Amino acid sequence: MADRRLDASALRDWAHTAVGDLITHTDEINRLNVFPVADADTGTNMLFTMRAAWAQADALAASDDVVEVAAALARGALQGARGNSGVILSQILRGLADVTASAAADRGGVLADVSGSLFAAAIRHSVGLVVSSMGEAVPGTIVSVLQDAAAAAEVAGADDAGIAAVVSAAAEAAAVSLDKTTGQLDVLAEAGVVDAGGRGLLVLLDAMSATLTGHTRHRDEYVPSPPHDHVVTATAAGPQFEVMYLLGGCDTAGVETLRRSLDRLGESVAIATTADSGQYSVHVHADDAGAAVEAALPLGTLSRIQITSLTSAASTRPSGGWARERAVLAVVDGAGAEELFAGEGAQVLQLDASGPVSAKNLLHALVNTGAAQVMVLPNGYVAAEELVAGCTAAVGWGIDVVPVPTASMVQGLAALAMHEPDRQAVDDGYTMARAAAGARHGSVRVATEEALTWAGACQPGDGLGISGDEVLIVGKDLIAAGAGLIDLLLAAGGELVTVLTGAGVDAGVGAALADHVHRQHLAAELVTYHTDHRGDALLIGVE
Repeated sequence: MADRRLDASALRDWAHTAVGDLITHTDEINRLNVFPVADADTGTNMLFTMRAAWAQADALAASDDVVEVAAALARGALQGARGNSGVILSQILRGLADVTASAAADRGGVLADVSGSLFAAAIRHSVGLVVSSMGEAVPGTIVSVLQDAAAAAEVAGADDAGIAAVVSAAAEAAAVSLDKTTGQLDVLAEAGVVDAGGRGLLVLLDAMSATLTGHTRHRDEYVPSPPHDHVVTATAAGPQFEVMYLLGGCDTAGVETLRRSLDRLGESVAIATTADSGQYSVHVHADDAGAAVEAALPLGTLSRIQITSLTSAASTRPSGGWARERAVLAVVDGAGAEELFAGEGAQVLQLDASGPVSAKNLLHALVNTGAAQVMVLPNGYVAAEELVAGCTAAVGWGIDVVPVPTASMVQGLAALAMHEPDRQAVDDGYTMARAAAGARHGSVRVATEEALTWAGACQPGDGLGISGDEVLIVGKDLIAAGAGLIDLLLAAGGELVTVLTGAGVDAGVGAALADHVHRQHLAAELVTYHTDHRGDALLIGVE
């Protein structure tokens, strides 16, 4: 099998593989994390940052422009950077984006793929960007590993080696350099570990090598091994908070002013950007989190402010690199539906004009919940084979997925109302599934042609009440059909009627149905939400 070119498709595939490999190695990397703060989050931060980069690149699935994909990776990483290591990763990706953009400009704006020599130049450029963002290079950190990887790549690239050979040379040099970090930094030697960020970089290089060659390089797990005669001594407590934010509208002089202010307030200062973003990602560890934020206020516009306690973050984070223990992912249609489900605490995957939800769309959304366990509400919008494929892929990435059988958004709401994150996942899923099954549901659509149904003949403009894929009610309009369907669904009992109105449905329809229920079913209550979904005009559920 011939090695792949590093074109746009391979670059997207690498981002996907890198996220999966970081998930696999997150706990290992976190256990190595003792510098600059022993907060056990380097693996998690690199994963979240790479995930943000992948999301931007994945949105360009139809693009065959390697420059465009590289820029998307850098932009996504900068905007989603987490922690010191995330900022550094964003600059490594920026190195690739800058060099490919420059090469394309030199060649008339066209660059089919990244050659070995170009990749070597990108890593070398990344070294400068990382040092610039951090203010200084500390031996024994990811910077040392990156420098050695760049040197090896340059040697291989100078011999006109192909991209796969250059990446492999960089990865092997990184592995050798990583082993040396223990002896280059006292805090690493005392803990008996290699640098956590350098280990993460090796994961990324190995993932790229695997993408290009189809061969996965096996490496033994890096584990802490302090010397037998090591004596633990008390050390001064570090800063209390990690502060991060995006800063826009700031010029170069303002950035240097901010860096000086943050250097006085704390440590681990990192300020990074990309060529096309117009934003800076700012990171600092400080005791006075408010002052770290206030320092930037006169200099530009702040967004995505994150303040994390360094004293408690490691002990409260779920295992496997996930930001939280459990989430609910609801597949919905319509802006109103997105707002409704999000307001009830669910993460949302909204349908778009491109067609049905694919396994890849679902996997992407599952990973982006940031949760170790995810309850999935397909709500009738995901084909069974795509649901199984997407969930299976997510399980392979270490996510515990529980699909809840909801055939409509009204069933999804019923299930979501019973969600209890403190229960065991299996109990939570079972309870939600029972609630969904207990919500009888149907829909109403407008007839577009003359036809014969189980409920009789219909004419264009008639309302059709549907349940179980059969037309059970034919009414003169949406209100008549909706009222008839509600009567049928309430025939077996029920206390709550939920009506979701779709795109173009007048608010008077919901009001008329509420009046009908009030007059004909005294023991029942009706609630209406305008979800703006497409397809059937009304979705109706009874609980």
